[in-house]
Amino acid sequence: MRAHCRAIAAAMMLSAALQAGAQAPDPLDLRLKHLETELRCLVCQNQTLADSDAPLAVDLRREIRALATAGRTDDEIRQFLVDRYSDFVLYSPPFKPVTILLWVGPFALLGAGALTWWLVLRARRRDGASTASEPSPVASARARALLDGGE
Repeated sequence: MRAHCRAIAAAMMLSAALQAGAQAPDPLDLRLKHLETELRCLVCQNQTLADSDAPLAVDLRREIRALATAGRTDDEIRQFLVDRYSDFVLYSPPFKPVTILLWVGPFALLGAGALTWWLVLRARRRDGASTASEPSPVASARARALLDGGE
């Protein structure tokens, strides 16, 4: 009876090991998934190539797989795509004169907005202070009438 239980346990362990081995991810798939997260979908523009379902993204993933199986390194694949689509295809483009607007532009817009807001607030305070210290004659007469008890 014990031998029978051991055989069943061994068969179950072998089955589990085979299933675990079948579920192990392919190193090429892991490499491609990592590379695709560094590349931008040219259609969606705010998604990585790995996250996009656009037809162009599917084609680019197929192209990347073909390049990888042909023996190209990740750097060679990136360079191939940059040569073909420019630095825009990289999800984090390099900092260089051509891409300076991509890196500095958002901060410049934020600074310009903050400066505009400060200037508007300053102008409102200046205009508000001058009008508050000098009430109009009609407002002064109305205030005196109210204080005297009549309208």
